[in-house]
Amino acid sequence: MYKSSNPVFTNDDKFNEIYNQADGTTKTNVTTVQGVVNKTAILTLVAVIAGAGGFSYFTAHPELLWMGCIAAFIVTIGIYFMIFGDPKKAVFLAPVYAVVQGVFLGGFTALAESMLASRGIAVAGGVALQAFVVTISVMLAMLSLYTSRIIKPNGKFMAIMATAAGAVAFMYLIGFMLSFVGIRMPYISISSTLATGTAGYIGLGVNLLFLGLASFMLIFDFKMVEDRVRDNSPKYMEWFCAFGLIVTLAWIYFESVKLVMRLASLFNRN
Repeated sequence: MYKSSNPVFTNDDKFNEIYNQADGTTKTNVTTVQGVVNKTAILTLVAVIAGAGGFSYFTAHPELLWMGCIAAFIVTIGIYFMIFGDPKKAVFLAPVYAVVQGVFLGGFTALAESMLASRGIAVAGGVALQAFVVTISVMLAMLSLYTSRIIKPNGKFMAIMATAAGAVAFMYLIGFMLSFVGIRMPYISISSTLATGTAGYIGLGVNLLFLGLASFMLIFDFKMVEDRVRDNSPKYMEWFCAFGLIVTLAWIYFESVKLVMRLASLFNRN
């Protein structure tokens, strides 16, 4: 059963029974599959609602869009390091992160819409819908690969993913700081998503590379949840695991928005 089912998104009471027992008694204050699923669903709902609110607000007040995105980005970075420094803080900081990240992504989506509109390009169904479809598709694909054990995360895989994700995060951070002095990193910055020709195709390749990395980070997250359940980790680790999943899904959505923009700009069609 352990080898053939995904312990993250499978509601399996027997799985919890196996890994939540010690000395013949059932533990009730430990991390469980159902607990992680429930908390991930809560954070996702919070982020979606906040994202819808952020999109509506910044669409109505475009003059505040840039500063709002900057503020939300800084706050999410701060919360991220606070939680990873002390996982217990995820209990009350993870929902805050979901709200702020949702507002940031909502504002980022509104910015994407406005940039495409300035070129006379309209995306069918809107950027948000297409990026959401990509995000869900990626999640289901990685879930299938993990469930079937086609991808088996080992220590080397985990180390490579962590290093690569850290490198990308560092590049984004450097690009964010350089933007304050008017320098835009080629192929990475939001302004580069409207490039065409050779630059546009190179940017598309970089975008797909980052999206692929973000997708494989889901495997990293699934393994983390699996380990925490098997080790009977404390109950607060459910919030920490859910937080990790939300961070990765937010990254996938972010790259998906950029992907939609690049494709729309390259083909320059509605």
